[in-house]
Amino acid sequence: MGADHSRPAPSTPPGVRRILLVTVVPLVLATVVAALVLWPRDVPETEGSADPARYHGTVTRVVSEACSAVPETPEGTPGGRPQRCGTVTVRVQDGPAAGQQVEAPVPDGPGAPVVEAGDEVIMVQLTDPTDPSSSSWNVAEHQRGQPLGWLALIFAGAIVAFGRWRGLAALAGLAASFGILLTFVLPGIGAGHSPLLVAVVGAALIMFVVLYLTHGVTAQTSVAVLGTLGSLVLTGVLGAAATAATHLTGFGSEDALTLSMFRGDVDLRGLLLAGIIIGSLGVLDDVTVTQAATVTELAHANPGLSRLQLYRAATRVGRAHIASTVNTIVLAYAGASLPLLLLLTADSRPVGQLLTSEFLAQEIVRSAVATLGLIAAVPLTTGLAAIVTTAGRSAAAPADGEATPTHPTTRPAPDRTDVLEALGAGRHDPNPIPPPATPGGRPDPDRRTESAW
Repeated sequence: MGADHSRPAPSTPPGVRRILLVTVVPLVLATVVAALVLWPRDVPETEGSADPARYHGTVTRVVSEACSAVPETPEGTPGGRPQRCGTVTVRVQDGPAAGQQVEAPVPDGPGAPVVEAGDEVIMVQLTDPTDPSSSSWNVAEHQRGQPLGWLALIFAGAIVAFGRWRGLAALAGLAASFGILLTFVLPGIGAGHSPLLVAVVGAALIMFVVLYLTHGVTAQTSVAVLGTLGSLVLTGVLGAAATAATHLTGFGSEDALTLSMFRGDVDLRGLLLAGIIIGSLGVLDDVTVTQAATVTELAHANPGLSRLQLYRAATRVGRAHIASTVNTIVLAYAGASLPLLLLLTADSRPVGQLLTSEFLAQEIVRSAVATLGLIAAVPLTTGLAAIVTTAGRSAAAPADGEATPTHPTTRPAPDRTDVLEALGAGRHDPNPIPPPATPGGRPDPDRRTESAW
């Protein structure tokens, strides 16, 4: 990984690598052991499904007819959805009736597909329980496999074309994330394990695999891993405290109510916390990787920056990142719940009652807890990155007032001067480390750099 870098990252002192090794490796081993202990082995088998078999078909003809008189229904009232009547002829592509032309009523009702000749559809054959020899066909929905396949190819092609080897690694990390979710997290919760514990272990597994696979096994990645893990733990603690303080039950949506009817043994409050942790992970690793990379690049561009200067400069970048990411989190939650939010706007209850209802309180807690964990990730990761990046300098650093020795690996002076100007230093001295602070000498470490960029 990292073959697409224009230059290699600065080497980390052996002592720092050893410290990172003895810190990260036990965490990885603990996560693997926890995953093996919690791995779902006795998942209850699903009873035989009563759903009818589904077959692919192609619509060959649609005949619309006038609907016969029906009793007044909400759909038939003014402003309701007009009723559709008629027959659809479909050529079945697979199953016992492959190649046959069958007739079905025109799909009608809320969410029913609108079909035309040539559409690829999914058919179901319903059998009369009182007369097994009698059956009827119905159009269930459109086939979506082909357009989804093309969309997936375009998605993967764009990532690889732009990211090259790093893009391939990102796709592999995405596949690993879905694999862990589908083989460990969901079956583990279904097996009756604590949703919160399963989510924490699953998120840690995803984090280790995705970050090291995508960004390589480096000190910079290890710093991002430690920052992400610390922020995830904090997010879990804050989530548990917030849900307890607001007395959330986890029954804030229709999906939760439906799940409680089919799986009464699932802890819905724990499932809510698990969702907060899994949802926060994707944004957390973005912030931590960015902060670790920012510190590394600043230190490489100007080795004269002290640990405190690196921390302050990278934190300014983090503030700008957080300011935009907070809005992203809130809009992501709002977009996923848009139909229900629209329904709530038609509610006649006062705004205060709506905001404190189970559903909206649940979404507020999600957004607030995720944001707090995100904010904590910036100083935590930036501080760790500044310590790791500047470790080992003391032995090679010159004494105050001495000239900095020239090393073969030092970047050319013009490049460094450009970077210093961009950072707002305002100096053109080719000396990599300026002399001690004097009035009008070294730049103010608190000076803002946004305008220079």
